[in-house]
Amino acid sequence: MIQLSRVRELAAQCGLELAGAVPAGPVRDFTRYQSWVAAGFAGRMGYLTDHRGALRQDPRNLLPSARSVIVAGKLYQTDFPDSKAFTAEYGWISRYAWGEDYHDLLRHDLERLRDRLREETGEQFDARIAVDTAPLLERSLAHLAGLGWIGKNTCLINEQTGSWYFLGELLTSLEIEPGSAPPDRCGTCTRCIDACPTSALVPYELDARRCISYLTIELRGPIDEQLRHGVGSHVFGCDICQQVCPWNRRAPSTDEAAFQPEIAAPPLEELAALSEDEFRAKFRHTALWRARYRGMLRNVAVAMGNSRLERFREPLTRLAAHSDPDVAGHAKWALARLNDRYHEC
Repeated sequence: MIQLSRVRELAAQCGLELAGAVPAGPVRDFTRYQSWVAAGFAGRMGYLTDHRGALRQDPRNLLPSARSVIVAGKLYQTDFPDSKAFTAEYGWISRYAWGEDYHDLLRHDLERLRDRLREETGEQFDARIAVDTAPLLERSLAHLAGLGWIGKNTCLINEQTGSWYFLGELLTSLEIEPGSAPPDRCGTCTRCIDACPTSALVPYELDARRCISYLTIELRGPIDEQLRHGVGSHVFGCDICQQVCPWNRRAPSTDEAAFQPEIAAPPLEELAALSEDEFRAKFRHTALWRARYRGMLRNVAVAMGNSRLERFREPLTRLAAHSDPDVAGHAKWALARLNDRYHEC
């Protein structure tokens, strides 16, 4: 059996700040996951509700020979202001998407860890790397592996360093000393729940259908009018429940060049003026690509409407004539918001 302390040493050498291990086998949170899906909280995210859902019950569905799952965390917090520091002229992008797309970077680090373990053991063991897109209950595995607890905001929280982490997994046929699940330390705190503008959170459960990240990234089609006001100036994702978390007060920052902010808070007018080709050239290799061009314009229209700024009337008028009905519809809604402000004055 490989000692967990050695795995953590190797992981740190590979650029991974957190590492733990859990035996490969049925995940006890799977029934809770099933209940969450049955309640409809996954919204339209079919990859969570289709045949891939059952695969999450056991990591060995992805690698039958797996004996252990190494779970790693890569820090992405940077020394840059949060969304409260910006005025309504700017669109807010979730912190995780400020730099390069994390999938390739995290996979590269996990590949290095796999190779270092092969050097260490002299074995060509079976292995499979998973970064976000594989059907695994990542946070549950991370909790069991000792990386942190799952908080009331449903994020994994490490007691020493907070929650600003990407998670990735290395499934392996090696037997590795398991970590131990830490206790829940959220206590009576409800700051994340109280701060959510769309009331997407109850303790330890997220209704994705109301979550700003879901609405601005995953949802295809119109955003419910009752939720648009709560979206505020967010055009891609949301960090509010992490920003207000007391465990992030002393969260460290990374010096990883790839995660340094390039597109944290772009001017809304610049986003509204992008052509589809310009959007592709600017965002094709970033996480923002997932929202797609029309989705981004829809989000920009909502943010402009919520700003109540008269300066956005012209770009909104252009968007209201867009060929995509969702973009046009949200722009017309935003113009009505500007008109409401005018009449209130």
